[in-house]
Amino acid sequence: MDESKVPVRVNVNGEWVERSVDDRLLLVDFLRQELRLTGTHIGCAHGVCGACTVLIDDRSARSCLAFAAQMDGHSVRTVDSLASDAGLSDLQQSFHEHHALQCGFCTPGVLMAATDLLARNPAPSESEIRQALAGNLCRCTGYVNIVKAVAAVAGRRSDAPR
Repeated sequence: MDESKVPVRVNVNGEWVERSVDDRLLLVDFLRQELRLTGTHIGCAHGVCGACTVLIDDRSARSCLAFAAQMDGHSVRTVDSLASDAGLSDLQQSFHEHHALQCGFCTPGVLMAATDLLARNPAPSESEIRQALAGNLCRCTGYVNIVKAVAAVAGRRSDAPR
């Protein structure tokens, strides 16, 4: 095996994947190029914009700041995991209903940050939603509809019978 290659076994969107990757391959490039999961976007490539946000072991993280080799044994969820054969997730549907996207470039990262927030805090306040999404830059909206969409999902989930 090439010395710059390392074996990696990572659970991506619920399925274990094994590859031999360059030791300097970024997670975002692994997802997009190796696995063809192009829902995760590359924005600034410096961890500032949030477009590449994924969940690593169920916590939001910037995939442009992590190496694929670091993911060995870990779980990674991308925006591609949100929808199912049954359709959009409730969060994706709420973004649609509340016009919470414009060009859509930042949307995958925002959805993943919101997924993390709602998993940790099922009933966030508007301030908590804004705080959780503060690291996701969007040039097309004023975040008002994004916040409304996340709040609507939180409200529906808390109203749902348990």
